[in-house]
Amino acid sequence: MRQAASAHKGEKLGPEARPMFDAMFAATPAAADVRIEPATVGGIAGFWLRLPTARPGARMLYLHGGGYVLGSAEAFANFAGQIASRVGADTFVPDYRLAPEHPFPAAIDDAVAAYRGLVAEGADRIVVVGDSAGGGLTVSLLSILASDKTKGMVQPVGAAAMSPWIDLALTGDSFETRAEADPIFTRGVLQAFADMYLQGQDATNPKASPLYAELNRMPPIRIDVGDDELLLADAVRYADRATTAGVEVTLSVWEGMPHVFQSSIGRFRAAEHSVDAIGDFLRQRLIDASPSITPTPPSEA
Repeated sequence: MRQAASAHKGEKLGPEARPMFDAMFAATPAAADVRIEPATVGGIAGFWLRLPTARPGARMLYLHGGGYVLGSAEAFANFAGQIASRVGADTFVPDYRLAPEHPFPAAIDDAVAAYRGLVAEGADRIVVVGDSAGGGLTVSLLSILASDKTKGMVQPVGAAAMSPWIDLALTGDSFETRAEADPIFTRGVLQAFADMYLQGQDATNPKASPLYAELNRMPPIRIDVGDDELLLADAVRYADRATTAGVEVTLSVWEGMPHVFQSSIGRFRAAEHSVDAIGDFLRQRLIDASPSITPTPPSEA
């Protein structure tokens, strides 16, 4: 993988790269028995991933990566389906709007709309998952919902972020310490993505860079990141801040692994282990949040 990626490291990617990027993620093996259905939730088009034995009332929202410029719900359906099948919940993958055509805050606004759409459709237990930019959207969504004063809004019961991009100001020290080790990204590539998405807006706006957001009253979060990627410091700093704020955080740093290595399931053993662990974590959150049922006492003879 490193040999194949090295020839393209540092190439800036814009909208013209969308077909290539989609083809790369669409090649992720499909999970068995996951049915893909086009749908609209909360006014946002996307795809349902339906399971034959899904937990009633439980839903997963999957927010795909791509630097806010690339990616689509359809291309990520197989990858998201691998997690959905382990979690045991029907999953919606929204096609949130992409930059530069739709700059910040379009992506996070669409994520919020999709989440609220799930609640409006009757979901009472929701977990949120995302990778890369989608991981940033995931934790940004958690902060927005936690500060939402709307009465009765169902809060997520758990979340997972893979290699999340949490600081669009690019201030993490791993931009230096992992510059050589990262086989995919350079600072310039991520700066170009940030510029297309922000278009002059403040990179430290908490809705764009949730590292700077309030982190109180949030559900348990699992963060998986490769030790050989530029965004390592984003994950570590966010986990530290969230833990200090009283959030239950599980941080797993995977030795030798690159950005969103989980998409290489079927090729990397670590990808299988990470996806299994994410599935276990989220499934347990849904189980813990399940409404208790008081058994009916037997009638007296």
